[in-house]
Amino acid sequence: MKVLAARKFGNRLLTAGEYVFVAIGTVALGYWASVTVHAHLFQIEETRHLGQERRTQGALRTKEARLALSSDIEQQAPAKGTVIANLAIPRINLSTVVVEGVGNEDLKIAAGHIPGTALPGESGNIGIAAHRDTFFRPLRLIHKDDVIALTTPHGENQFRVVSTKIVAPDDVQVLYPTGPDTLTLVTCYPFYYVGAAPKRFIVRAERDKTMSKESVVSVPLTIRNRSERGVLVRRDGFRAD
Repeated sequence: MKVLAARKFGNRLLTAGEYVFVAIGTVALGYWASVTVHAHLFQIEETRHLGQERRTQGALRTKEARLALSSDIEQQAPAKGTVIANLAIPRINLSTVVVEGVGNEDLKIAAGHIPGTALPGESGNIGIAAHRDTFFRPLRLIHKDDVIALTTPHGENQFRVVSTKIVAPDDVQVLYPTGPDTLTLVTCYPFYYVGAAPKRFIVRAERDKTMSKESVVSVPLTIRNRSERGVLVRRDGFRAD
């Protein structure tokens, strides 16, 4: 009788455990679905809004306005979370809006511009990060000479991939200012690693002046004094899990 009772009790515990795991799985799946849907809707809405803003800017742009934009007037930095550009790599079917900042909430819904690096539309080294399991997952397929389009309301600049490499998380030298106009994409590596990935995957691209539809010089988006470039990049590394 004792053996039978113990067996029944064990079966009840097993059944209860199964219910608990099912409940946990359901909650986790629901959370994942909620985050994914929210990010998808955000991407659709902000891509549409960015396109409208670009058309508006194009309609208002005149020769005099272009000259005024070329003046060395400092502008305020965009607020954290503000959509500032769209990044697309057609060959690998990657397209995402870019927001200002790389906090957890920012990277849930988009790629993020790394503070302290040049803004999209500026000359210098533009740093953009995103999660390896969402927006930057296609980067595992990137090749040299792939074309990257970076579009702001003021125009589109195109970059060609010149190299990729894998670095340690604290190797922020890849984000330092550069001579040529450069775009640096950052995500975690390996792409299919479970948990916090131990490395960073870096894509370096240089601006193709023959393909860009707007001159970087004619439409600067200066957000800080040039002497401050790069000082906001954290020296203890960057995350894009």
